[in-house]
Amino acid sequence: MKILLHICCGPCALVPMRELLAERHEVAGAFVNPNIHPYREFESRLEAARLACVALGVAMVREDGYGLTEFLRAVVGHEDERCPICHAMRLDRVAELASSLGFDAFSTSMLVSTYQDHEGIREAGEAAAAAHGVEFEYRDFRPRVMEGVKVSKEMGLYRQQYCGCIYSEWERYGE
Repeated sequence: MKILLHICCGPCALVPMRELLAERHEVAGAFVNPNIHPYREFESRLEAARLACVALGVAMVREDGYGLTEFLRAVVGHEDERCPICHAMRLDRVAELASSLGFDAFSTSMLVSTYQDHEGIREAGEAAAAAHGVEFEYRDFRPRVMEGVKVSKEMGLYRQQYCGCIYSEWERYGE
């Protein structure tokens, strides 16, 4: 199967990419993350995603631009629901890309995180799949999260300290 994997960051992408490749799927990465703030953090995560893809021989799709304005317009006034909004926004765009680029399915590296709402991600992925006529490949990669941490450290990949948005940055450092 040809799968487009949404990459939230390089370290989180390692386990899903390795597992899908080991199963002989054709995999490409998609860096679609308008939520990441500030811009230097966005650039650091983009570079780590690129390095992870290069290391595993996986092509990476990336849209031009940053997208922060679109993200902020969607979540301002809805801060308590920002994560479901963010998941839906990113997965809808990845599903659209997967469909237009001829992929059979899409998935996300967010599914390796022990901090993410897997049921919410699954719902957003399935809604995006239905909207764009492409399959959402749900996997629970959490049991292998420490493998990803270990490998990313060995590779010297940039490892972020918060989910990505300005709100999660504040929760991590401001409170």
